[in-house]
Amino acid sequence: MSEREHRYEVRSRQERYRGRIFDVVTDEVTMPGGGTGLRDLVRHVGAVAVVALDDAGQVVLIRQYRHPVGRHLWELPAGLMDVSGEELPAAALRELAEEADLTAGRVDVLVDLHSSPGFTNEIVRVFLARDLADVPVDERHERHDEEADLQVVRIDLDEAVAMVLAGEITNASAVAGLLAAARARDTGFTSLRRADAPLPR
Repeated sequence: MSEREHRYEVRSRQERYRGRIFDVVTDEVTMPGGGTGLRDLVRHVGAVAVVALDDAGQVVLIRQYRHPVGRHLWELPAGLMDVSGEELPAAALRELAEEADLTAGRVDVLVDLHSSPGFTNEIVRVFLARDLADVPVDERHERHDEEADLQVVRIDLDEAVAMVLAGEITNASAVAGLLAAARARDTGFTSLRRADAPLPR
């Protein structure tokens, strides 16, 4: 950190809401030049997402209803870090099995993203899963609520990238993951991080 960079410190915090997935708080933060400012923020448990790439160069997309935007979105298999003690790669494999009925023999880190740092600390780790296999029918997860009508498709990775650039895929982790997967493929998968690489701080 340079000497000229201001150190933002939290002077006080007021909790507005506490939930299972996120909390809402108001922080009083020190500002450059003296004084403080109030900042509302959402403290989030974090999430994982998975670009599942098969041997034919196709990726798995799911179409799911998202109530905050009032419509179905194309997304990656993904989910919350809401299981106590669960490691990120294990969470990614769990979500892949639950939402796409797939297992993976190889998992690497593709990209990390702060989903909307203007108001939340949520971080999403996007994994690349390869060496895919089907979960046996009698071991598949029973889906409920919005997941009950999930549409699961496989499409060519380049077609998925075209959907991103055409504005047909707008989910942040899907956009980042698909573009990163295409770049990784085009460079021979040489820049991937290990599945247990530390999250950025």
